Amino acid sequence: MVSRKSAEPSAVSVARANRRRLAQEEGARAMIDVEQRAAALRKNMERLRALREAKQAEEALARPALGEVPKKQRGRLRSR
Repeated sequence: MVSRKSAEPSAVSVARANRRRLAQEEGARAMIDVEQRAAALRKNMERLRALREAKQAEEALARPALGEVPKKQRGRLRSR
């Protein structure tokens, strides 16, 4: 017995095609969301790096003005 394909798709194949289409659309939305989050993260990291470098430069300029503070030397305990 030979079966012929009908001109109209079955309900199962329509449902399968809809699920695939929805999954593809959701995947595209997820990729866009991931890319946006990554861009926001890079932008924040760049901002924080600039702040850190500015703070370090400011501290480097302030250090010579204060002069070097000698470190406290600890004496060794001598056991007798």
